[in-house]
Amino acid sequence: MVTRLSASDASFYHLENTATPMYVGSLSILRKPRAGLSYDTLLETVERRLPQIPRYRQKIREVTLGLARPVWVDDPDFDITYHVRRSALPSPGSDVQLHELIARLGSRPLDRSRPLWEMYLIEGLAKNRIAIYTKSHQALVNGMTALEIGHVIADRTQKPPAFGEDIWIPGREPTNGQLLLGAVGEWLARPTMQLQAVQSTISDVVTNSGELADLARRLTDVARTVARGTAPNSPLNTKVSRNRRFTVATGSLADYRLVRSRYDCDVNDVVLAVIAGALRNWLLSRGEPVTTSLTVRAMAPTSVYPEADLDSSSGPGQAISEVAPFLVDLPVGEGNAVVRLSQIAHATESHSAAASLVDARTIVTLSGFAPPTLHAMGTRVATQFSARQFNLLITNVPGPQSQMYVAGTKLLETYAVPPLLHNQVLAIGVTSYCGNLYFGINADRDAMSDVEVLPSLLAESLEELLEAAQ
Repeated sequence: MVTRLSASDASFYHLENTATPMYVGSLSILRKPRAGLSYDTLLETVERRLPQIPRYRQKIREVTLGLARPVWVDDPDFDITYHVRRSALPSPGSDVQLHELIARLGSRPLDRSRPLWEMYLIEGLAKNRIAIYTKSHQALVNGMTALEIGHVIADRTQKPPAFGEDIWIPGREPTNGQLLLGAVGEWLARPTMQLQAVQSTISDVVTNSGELADLARRLTDVARTVARGTAPNSPLNTKVSRNRRFTVATGSLADYRLVRSRYDCDVNDVVLAVIAGALRNWLLSRGEPVTTSLTVRAMAPTSVYPEADLDSSSGPGQAISEVAPFLVDLPVGEGNAVVRLSQIAHATESHSAAASLVDARTIVTLSGFAPPTLHAMGTRVATQFSARQFNLLITNVPGPQSQMYVAGTKLLETYAVPPLLHNQVLAIGVTSYCGNLYFGINADRDAMSDVEVLPSLLAESLEELLEAAQ
């Protein structure tokens, strides 16, 4: 089956370069079962779920002379063993060694002649654990017709559900001449298609007051975001190299909820305030000038649940309407932790989370493990804006507060590995899961050689708020 990439997907495909590959990563830490988790078992689990994510068996073909957007085509040579791989740490492998491996794997480009994803089963981790690292190209995941692979391989029960037999026969791959003819034909038909699209849009808007109100909210958010102008100068913005550093931090969701209750704000506000405090101390540790008015602007896309807030225990399986963009100035120059939180909470109060600037509306019900897809959607939102408008990307998404399993193996921890954008040397992905918050911190290897201090600085920043809340 041949399907043309959407304009958004095509932009992700063309946007990346060797320094800023456009794929979203995910690191899962699992409790190693007594019998172990064999490579063959993981391979079978992934293979059974592929019908839910057909893009993962398709590759991208470009059209001669760029006369049209590239197309998705079935890969006639699809080999799942190429995409699902084994790796190992020298036993007993430490967390530091694991993070170094993730940084190296994340730095490697995906093979554009094949489906754009990889998964690694990582063995040898200390404390009777194993890890699974996945990376999927941003063009693969749109949150509507295409979910991230980590979304579909996780289960709510230890015994995986039964799946019917999958008989997949790839469609015939078109020749370059056929793609060229299709592009020419589409180009000739475009005026009519455009007219039909415009007529359809006008009809929908004028006959649906809800759509009209939604359109007004979207235009308001666009104007508000664009009006923010260029982000402040920051050491977070410099040339990005090909190499990465990766580290993680964890925190108790109960601690964040305690601060939220004390100061009558959202958990997301507390997360942003904790990151602001950590960035403040990081700047001071570098000897950077930190004035009282200094800010760092973050793009912090918001996952919107119709009937639940961000720290809800509902998680996947509930309706998620969209992911909305949000630019927030983190007051890193403010020395008082409570005042930082107050300023951030005030900023979020005026933010409308009812609009999305991209095709981020999802299927009505998200089953499985939604955070990997939501992180990808957050990145999709962020890349619709110029990287000059913000200093770093922070994706913060809700996950289930009950135990999840992968191939019958208990999922202990989950970390996003968000991509670095143009001239941005730091990105943070935050996931709530099973009573904890998990921070995945991706950074440029050269520009942020000291990224390993951020986990302790995040802990200190949270402690400041907890002490004040007593």
